[in-house]
Amino acid sequence: MNKPADLPLVDLPPSAALSPSAASLAMIDRLIGFPTVSRDSNLGLIEYARDELARLGVRANLIYDAARNKANLFATLSSEPDAIKTGGLVISGHTDTVPVDGQDWSSDPFRAEHSFASGNGRIHGRGTADMKGFIAIALAAVPKFLAAQEKLPLHLSLTYDEETTFFGVRDLLADLAERGIRPAGCIIGEPTDMRAIVAHKGKRDICCRVRGREAHSSLTPDGVNAIEFAAQLVAFIRQTADRLSREEPRDARFAVPYTTLQTGLIMGGIAVNVVPRDCEFTFEMRNLPATSTDELTRTIVEYAERELVPEMLRVATGTGIVFERGMDLPAFGIAADHPLVRWAQQVANTTHLSPGAVGFATEASMFSQAGVPTVVIGPGSIDQAHKPGEYISYEQVAACEAFFDRIAAQPMPGEHRS
Repeated sequence: MNKPADLPLVDLPPSAALSPSAASLAMIDRLIGFPTVSRDSNLGLIEYARDELARLGVRANLIYDAARNKANLFATLSSEPDAIKTGGLVISGHTDTVPVDGQDWSSDPFRAEHSFASGNGRIHGRGTADMKGFIAIALAAVPKFLAAQEKLPLHLSLTYDEETTFFGVRDLLADLAERGIRPAGCIIGEPTDMRAIVAHKGKRDICCRVRGREAHSSLTPDGVNAIEFAAQLVAFIRQTADRLSREEPRDARFAVPYTTLQTGLIMGGIAVNVVPRDCEFTFEMRNLPATSTDELTRTIVEYAERELVPEMLRVATGTGIVFERGMDLPAFGIAADHPLVRWAQQVANTTHLSPGAVGFATEASMFSQAGVPTVVIGPGSIDQAHKPGEYISYEQVAACEAFFDRIAAQPMPGEHRS
């Protein structure tokens, strides 16, 4: 197997300012028109991509969820895909977006709108930055990748549910393992302004359900107030977060250089004059690569079991606190001097920028866990993601096109086909 660790650097001259191609702009417009909010199906976009690839002679494999309402797509960009089981570079992006509910959009978020008032063209629409722009540019580049296929083993990966559960990429990687496909490297095209990202925090969500006992509020001591016990636990989570902000060793690569915890959802009670039986809240951790979410979880659970549950049980049997883990994504990290990172910087023409780290989660940690060295690098800014008026600039589209042009012209050394 040819591994990225064996790759020498390429020497590329600086690129001149470029304008995006009509093909990429048209593809972005097309993909924005598919409303692939995570709660809904992404099959329209996936089937469109499958058919576009088929038109170019590429066979795509679809990996469906259990309900067959969503699918991943994986395709080897070659006329002989079965011959490339080991090696090759994966270009990967997620198809789902966050919702637009309650956001103040001045245009239809699922219809791309081009503006030029800023002095640089922009394409507005949900997912332009995060991350249909990258996917569209990759799809538009398939003809040039195919033209280089004799020297360029390359795969295209499109996933679902990155914004929620990361179930899509887990199913895709399981399918690759089952089929014996072992890529040598991966580029995740999240919006980084084309800067190489080599680390991100992990993310764990935990839902906490507190079961108390109802009582008339005039008989408060006879009840177990689920909201009040939940509040004590929320306060302890906040105290844990404050302790980490003071005591945890800093990782200066991150904008927030320590692990954070916060409670984002809470509900409970039915009336002000009823001691509430139930309260439910969800909190999250965003951990540095060096910090264990298992240890943090254990600290919180042990506090509840030691300090809160015995007090609840003294009043009424059947009361208690249950924790249920939701999204659980490990932190990601690859050495800044890894040959894949240095090569990606060269090809992106961003060697003047040091590799960075981000607080948001990506599928890079899942590819990395599966043994595929990975770098996060893509067009657009995370500052625009998830907002009303989300956009990607023409300049960033052109920069990503130049990135793909260089990959086609000078693929990962050691990954040439014989």
